[in-house]
Amino acid sequence: MTPDTISSVRTRFFDTKIEFLKGVGPQKAALLNQELGIFTFGDLIQHYPFRHEDRTVFHQISQLNEQLPAAQIKGRLREITTVGEGNKKRLVAYFSDGTGLMELVWFQSINWYEKSLRANTEYIVYGKPLSFGGRWSITHPDIDLLTNENQGGGFWQPIYPLTEKLRRKFVDSRAISKMMRSLLEISRSHIRETLPEDLTRKYRLISKADALWHFHLPESQKSLHQAQRRLKFEELFYNQFRLIKNKLLHKTEYPGMVFSLTNLVKIFYDQFLPFQLTNAQIRVLHEIHEDLKTGKQMNRLLQGDVGSGKTIVAFISMLFALDNDAQACLMAPTEILADQHYQGLKKFAELLGVNIGKLTGSTKKKEREVIHKQLLDGSMQIIVGTHALLEDIVQFKNLGLCIIDEQHRFGVAQRARLWAKNSRIYPHMLVMTATPIPRTLAMTLYGDLDISAIDELPAGRKPIKTVHRYDAHRTSVFGFIKEEIAKGRQIYMVYPLIEESEKMDLKDLMDGYESVSRSFPDVPISILHGKMKSQDKDYEMGRFVRHETKILVATTVIEVGVNVPNASVMVIENAERFGLSQLHQLRGRVGRGAEQSYCILMTDYKISKDTKLRIETMCRTNDGFEIAEVDLQLRGPGDISGTQQSGLVDLLVANLAQDGEILKAARLSAEDILGRDPDLLQPAHKPIKLHLDNLKKEETNWSRIS
Repeated sequence: MTPDTISSVRTRFFDTKIEFLKGVGPQKAALLNQELGIFTFGDLIQHYPFRHEDRTVFHQISQLNEQLPAAQIKGRLREITTVGEGNKKRLVAYFSDGTGLMELVWFQSINWYEKSLRANTEYIVYGKPLSFGGRWSITHPDIDLLTNENQGGGFWQPIYPLTEKLRRKFVDSRAISKMMRSLLEISRSHIRETLPEDLTRKYRLISKADALWHFHLPESQKSLHQAQRRLKFEELFYNQFRLIKNKLLHKTEYPGMVFSLTNLVKIFYDQFLPFQLTNAQIRVLHEIHEDLKTGKQMNRLLQGDVGSGKTIVAFISMLFALDNDAQACLMAPTEILADQHYQGLKKFAELLGVNIGKLTGSTKKKEREVIHKQLLDGSMQIIVGTHALLEDIVQFKNLGLCIIDEQHRFGVAQRARLWAKNSRIYPHMLVMTATPIPRTLAMTLYGDLDISAIDELPAGRKPIKTVHRYDAHRTSVFGFIKEEIAKGRQIYMVYPLIEESEKMDLKDLMDGYESVSRSFPDVPISILHGKMKSQDKDYEMGRFVRHETKILVATTVIEVGVNVPNASVMVIENAERFGLSQLHQLRGRVGRGAEQSYCILMTDYKISKDTKLRIETMCRTNDGFEIAEVDLQLRGPGDISGTQQSGLVDLLVANLAQDGEILKAARLSAEDILGRDPDLLQPAHKPIKLHLDNLKKEETNWSRIS
């Protein structure tokens, strides 16, 4: 079947089934369907390489060194032999290029290579060279017969995401590359330009068709770089375009209640506020109130480090709603956190004569009935709760403000269910997080929200002193803990939780508990871990809160937990087994009172380069935003907590840890176009309109390209 026939049979070229591509056929197509989710031409062309190997240079055996990530060598196979028995059996080929001799070793597919390779024949090999006993070897090298076509080298090999099953069936990166060449050769005329000419000219971007060709089949580092720039810009441009369009839609299409009266707010501020707000808190409250007065729906993200004072900002925001005859709710991800918020807000609410309730999974049936009734008749003005607030039976008289704490723990659908609790006019939304989000990630995750940040700690809070100690220093660390306990302080000792082996974790924890008990025989100690029943956890935590115990030995269950101002020392055992943001969250459990607090990071002597950077960052700064940036550089965006369920578009080419500048340019361009031509009526913006219309119609997820 020719490309033209395919085109006429199919209504859309990129919806053509992959089996119709030259060199694929039904068997390979079934494999690609099953292993990679590639069903159509559109799926294949978007199956992007995650790196490229430099095959432009040939190395000589005599010049190899172990610093080389890989080497490409032209030479002759001298001898092929099998060595060892059973599991230890391997195929060894002796390979010479005239400057030296090396071994090529295969542990898998031995029979196939034994039949395929020919002694005294010239080949090109590629792989990571390693030296053993003065002789170089490459394990499982790429190997090709030397031909007129490849003897000059001079190309970049794309490396594609694959599975073991595909490799066993010899569908490797080179096989995918071959399919890609076939597809690109017949698809050029079908690849539509998706960016306006003024943007491609302004940023010197190559065409879409050229970008796809050079990304899959680059001829040089320069052509690869240009292809990446173009595809990254486009991907981020459409990501931002949709988010900003949503944001504008909220501001123009969705009316919001007007909260202009501020009587309760003034009374609370003048008579009952127990401390002075920081400049950052005042600025954020001003931003929130400006939103609430407009008559448009507020959609705002409030970022603030642990202990920065988000809760009081949330409470004052609720008072704006109450002042204007509306109700407010605050949803938290866990019962512990919901209870902490409830207890914290209750004392303020009672001073003002405000009826506040708490609704969680463990609320008794009788209490629930009262809460449901009071929410419906409006006599309960504020409700704090967990996912229980999302149940259909929970109805409000006039819900005006929804606050979601630890936003990354909730999915977008849950946010929407809360939003729909007022059928007359959608409530205002304030989502909060104590996990500072790097700027690039915030723009991509929450680009449809306005963002406020509390970037200043309350007055009187002393920065937590963080130090790194090796296991050999344990005696002096325990001595310091004794001094702090003598001053009347309390101590957290945290052990890592590695999900793969809960038994091992419990052993670590129990060993730690016994060691601490031996070292502090006269000190009452609590223990807390995820395997305990809920009531036992609450009992142990309660003892610590009431100062009945002085040391709490725990796993990471205390990461988001109860506020204990008297706890001044956080010891984190095996700190190398924690991520940076987790270390920062744990550290935030201390430093809640006026006394100097300390965080001690304990590690083994042997730690990796990345761990060293994590530890150094923790010791250098308390700034959660700076820590989040380092975390993004180390781990990449996919691992930053919550990105999988927060509506983050799958980015196939762009990397938020590295492409911040491209993201800013893409966002500015999208804002500029939407500001000038929101309905895309200008002829110059026709490519954007066509592309967006195309995305809505297509079954193939061609949108992933943008």
